[in-house]
Amino acid sequence: MRRSPRSRRPSGNTRTKRLLAIGATLAVFGGVVAVTQISSAGDRRPHKQTRPVAAECVAPSPGATAPAARGATTTRTFQNGRWVTNHWGDGQQTIEECQETRSGGGAATGSLAVACPDVVSRLPQVPDRARAEVDRNLALLQTQITEADQRLAAEGNKGQGFVNNAILGPLASKRRATLDRITIAIDRFGPRPRGLADLARCQARPVNNNNGGNPDNGNPNNGGGNNNGGNNNGGNNGGNNGGNPNGLDVLANNCNNSRLQPHDGFQNGNRCISTAFGEVGAAANNPSLLITEFPQQINRNQGFAIRVSTRNLVRDRFLPAGQGGYYLESSLLNGEGLTRGHFHTACRMLNNTDEAPAPEPVPAFFVATEDGGGGRQPDSVVIQIPGLPESGTAQCAVWAGDGSHRIPMSERANQTPAFDAVRIQVN
Repeated sequence: MRRSPRSRRPSGNTRTKRLLAIGATLAVFGGVVAVTQISSAGDRRPHKQTRPVAAECVAPSPGATAPAARGATTTRTFQNGRWVTNHWGDGQQTIEECQETRSGGGAATGSLAVACPDVVSRLPQVPDRARAEVDRNLALLQTQITEADQRLAAEGNKGQGFVNNAILGPLASKRRATLDRITIAIDRFGPRPRGLADLARCQARPVNNNNGGNPDNGNPNNGGGNNNGGNNNGGNNGGNNGGNPNGLDVLANNCNNSRLQPHDGFQNGNRCISTAFGEVGAAANNPSLLITEFPQQINRNQGFAIRVSTRNLVRDRFLPAGQGGYYLESSLLNGEGLTRGHFHTACRMLNNTDEAPAPEPVPAFFVATEDGGGGRQPDSVVIQIPGLPESGTAQCAVWAGDGSHRIPMSERANQTPAFDAVRIQVN
């Protein structure tokens, strides 16, 4: 459903439909991170050497690999004219990927991936009675792309003729049938969508080019992130540990006297983080975010979509937390004074709606979206979620993050952070 002023008004069932809570495109179970790699042009800081990955190459945690991609932790799609690389598990890697990274390897320049026209942006208002079938087929379109992309990666070196006949041709046939089902589903209850069949054909395009390869992604020491992961460089504030700045009784403003070990960029608690907060923009330039479209009710394992609008958030910066980029880099502004970063989407099931849930369980769904879009004017990104496996009340939240995953700072304390959340009933 499209969120309208009426849908946002408080009502007797507000607690079962809507929740505001503090915490771009594709989505799947188990913790997805969708990232478009783009260049870091305009960065004002000198480049440093890449920070090494963790000392040991270990298997990723459960939910960190794409179920449709045979254990891969990275998949790619072409959306809104740009590449989106989906990093599962917030940047975790398989042992093979980790070893390749440590040896200086990676995707070869000019490697190909399947690029298909975006379907969601071409859909009209989907009637509520057609939503379930449309969402199922949208999820199927993504599965088809993933499967074709895997085959292209394995056999794309056989030549353009093979790619066209054995990969892109069958993919177009599958997409055409799926698009026909979407057209029929919408036509039963509303205006018949036009031109969806024209979106069936896909291409094989180079992945690593100027629009899809961010040399800073995964390198926390590029773009002002040389904070040494907890070595008190950038968080010292002149050596003051606490004291009375501004006449206030400050307990601490660095890690000099902390009894905890330094944070190293990996996702571990009971650490002290010395990375400087970084740059904060003027109030008019601070990021904001809103969920503008979501279903109020779905069935288990039924795909659905959430549309997110962001303002003043340049979605061009993401340091993989699974590779040591968590809370490692200071917040940065671009030349217009806008925050550089990305946004997160997560859905978790609520055991009840009368008390705060336990914070530690892994959500049923998670994705971080960095697609190179965003700016001063509001725009929107559609997050496709393939479904939620349990019945009950789901809380689906979206929140902005800077390059190292913190909610962006604001000029004033009374500004609402860039977050939004809704509740969805899962039958």
